[in-house]
Amino acid sequence: MEIKVPEIGESIVEAVVGQWMKQSGEQVSADELLVELETDKINVEIRAESAGILSILAQEGETLEVGAVLARIEEGATASESVKQEEPRDASPAEAAPMNPAVPKIAAEKGLNPAQVKGSGRDGRVLVDDLHASSPPATASPTAPPTPEPVPAPTPKPPSAPAPAPAATSTKDDPRIRRVAMSPIRKKIAAHLLAARQQTAMLTTFNEVDMKRLLDLRHSHQESFRQKHDVKLGLMSFFVKASVEALKEFEAVNGQIDDQDIIYQDFYDIGIAVGGKRGLVVPILRDADSLSFAAIEKQIRDFGARAESGKLALEEIQGGTFTISNGGVYGSLLSTPILNPPQSAVLGMHATQQRPVVVDGQIVIRPMMNLALSYDHRIIDGREAVSFLKRIKTLIEDPAEMLLEM
Repeated sequence: MEIKVPEIGESIVEAVVGQWMKQSGEQVSADELLVELETDKINVEIRAESAGILSILAQEGETLEVGAVLARIEEGATASESVKQEEPRDASPAEAAPMNPAVPKIAAEKGLNPAQVKGSGRDGRVLVDDLHASSPPATASPTAPPTPEPVPAPTPKPPSAPAPAPAATSTKDDPRIRRVAMSPIRKKIAAHLLAARQQTAMLTTFNEVDMKRLLDLRHSHQESFRQKHDVKLGLMSFFVKASVEALKEFEAVNGQIDDQDIIYQDFYDIGIAVGGKRGLVVPILRDADSLSFAAIEKQIRDFGARAESGKLALEEIQGGTFTISNGGVYGSLLSTPILNPPQSAVLGMHATQQRPVVVDGQIVIRPMMNLALSYDHRIIDGREAVSFLKRIKTLIEDPAEMLLEM
């Protein structure tokens, strides 16, 4: 039986082989953990599908494409009697928890001792991310050289021509510059973002929304909502509900291009971009049109907690028909969110800010939020994109329409 790199997600095409938990020639049991794969989104545990003898084909630190063979299991076979091992010596933390082969190389470049780095992987294993989060130890100041004995002043000489300026120092020799190799995960993120820009006709349209009614409604019912549902009433549930209603009216925004065809999707799986320990991940709210406000808030809270610990399941980041990204939680006032192919659009929320606006001919101060919709112009016309964003604006500024399902 062949063990292959599984289909992980639509935007994930390769993975880095992490630590093998078993060795070639060892007996394995069905469902026993064999190896952990590292991707740009999540770590994936690979388990044995049957019992037998393991034969490893891919080495730790190797980058493999989806579908590549990691190992084989000879089903029904049993391992021969193991050779008695030498008495183990006391091991350092780094040795007790085997490392990815890339770890020593990157540690040397950063001037770190892996044995002194706290590992966040399984059984305390040191990961590449742990090194990037660590700082090199401070070095002692060099001992000042002894003061030289005074020497007689030299006889003055006539002035000479000024010395030529020293040649510019290359970045390789500049002590003010630190060069750190990109981790495999960061390389993949960079490649995926670049592909999204190169393979779509991406444009962005903007609007602004008056948040006063929604914030007043949220403030009035926050405590009773929290007591009843054991979760806070956030802004994201309102934007999910508004997006679903707008997607029903503008079906192209919920569609995607497949070769020469347009696929219209009559379901609403909304991706929510959340920050995790490995960067941005986009878990999916399945059938968001059927979820209550409380159910949406609970799922988002759960996504955030498990994204931070790297515990999201594969199926939770696969698929999705539309994405919402809230840069406002980091203080962003305006941005152009990037598409998450094969999706055709992404909504960007931003920070709410008190600003002067004109209402009924009067200048008043209102809590305003900028909205951005990035879309693939190959499938979505400018008129549709602008109308879609205006529909969201209308629903957010008058949330009673969503609550009454008008």
